[in-house]
Parts: sequence; structure tokens; C-alpha cells
Amino acid sequence: MTKIRVACVVLAVVLFSLSSAALAGGVEAVFYEAGTMTVGMFTNTVGAAVTGLHIEFDQQVTIVNKVEFGGYLPLLGELTGTAFDFAAGGLVASGTVELDWEPVEARPILIMWMAGERPTGTPYFTTVEMLGWLLGEGIVHMREANPELLAAAFEQFFATNAEFFGALEESLGMSLQESLMPIIMAAPAEAIANFFNTIIGMLGVTTLDEVLQGDVDFSALFALLGL
Repeated sequence: MTKIRVACVVLAVVLFSLSSAALAGGVEAVFYEAGTMTVGMFTNTVGAAVTGLHIEFDQQVTIVNKVEFGGYLPLLGELTGTAFDFAAGGLVASGTVELDWEPVEARPILIMWMAGERPTGTPYFTTVEMLGWLLGEGIVHMREANPELLAAAFEQFFATNAEFFGALEESLGMSLQESLMPIIMAAPAEAIANFFNTIIGMLGVTTLDEVLQGDVDFSALFALLGL
């Protein structure tokens, strides 16, 4: 895992707000299709200047143009790939980076402003898999920092969803809380993410919006992890 992704996880524990759309206090993202390429406009709504931008895509892309309004963030690395870092510069509060890429159908799955080597503000992310990864890493960090608070948040999570989980557990013939908590309190981040994705699959949802608008209330966990 890269240093930037590790830093993203640590700060995620206290800074994340969850949404599949653009959010205030972090990244405001707007996309336009222009012929064979997509134009992405990323505005810094953190409320302070930033020194970098980290972005990951759902497929390999080639960056064909970049323009900053309110600063300069040079690309570190190649123009073709699935993840890119723009740093060694700066962008003012409310400044915007225009990024143009091909193919036109490619879309970002994670966008994060950086302050030095640490992320700052609220990220933009769009996939269930990314949420699972962030939850896994964030839970492990919180488990080490404050296991009692983590356990209390899960108690609240299961209490809030008792009616829904009761019907699901009856059909499965197993207790989700008894099955989940040993994993939460001992397993590595990857195993937690896999368990989360399994549960999501059992619920029959495939998109981040379906998770947010579904029958399971994740607010206790999101509040704990800053998601």
C-alpha cells in the first residue's frame, strides 16, 4: 500500500463524510463529456489551501490536459495509469483543477486533497468496494486506538438494526453479531473488508447509493469512523 493511501486511511477515521456525490468541506466534483474525453472539474472546498491531489479511476486512463485555477499542482509520475498524484505545489481555497482524460467513459472512484503527505477534507468516492476497504482500514485503526469505543459503536449498530437483522438471522440460522464481532476485534483490515462485502452481497445491493439508502442503518459506525 502506498504512503498516500495509508495516510488517507488514518485521516479517514476522523474526517470522512460519506456520499457518492460531491461534498462540501472537501472535493466538489463536476464532469463533462467532450468528444473522446471527459473533463473533470475538482474544486477545493476544504476551506484552506492544499498542496496536492490524489485521484484513482475505475480503469486505466491517459491524462490529456490539466489546468489549475488558483495554483499549480504538477503531476508526479506518468500520464497513463489508474492512480495519479499531483503535488509539490499548491492550490488556494476554492481553487479548481481541471483534469481531462481518455477514455471518455472512465470515472474517478476516489479523489482526495492532500496537505503534505496527509489527506485533508472530505474525500469523494463512489464504489462499495472502496467503502469496504476504507471501513476495514478505519476499523483496525480505531481498534488499536480505542477498542472500547469501537465495541460500543457496534453495540449501537446492532441495536439500531435489531428488527432487520432479526429477520435476516432467522433465515440464515446464525447470529450476525456473534459472527461479526470476533472478526472485527481480531482480523486484519482485508478480512474485515471482505466480510463487509459479503454482508452487502447478502443484502442484494451493488452500488454505494443502495448501501446509503438501504434498510441497514450504518450511522453509528459512520459516526465513529468519521465516514
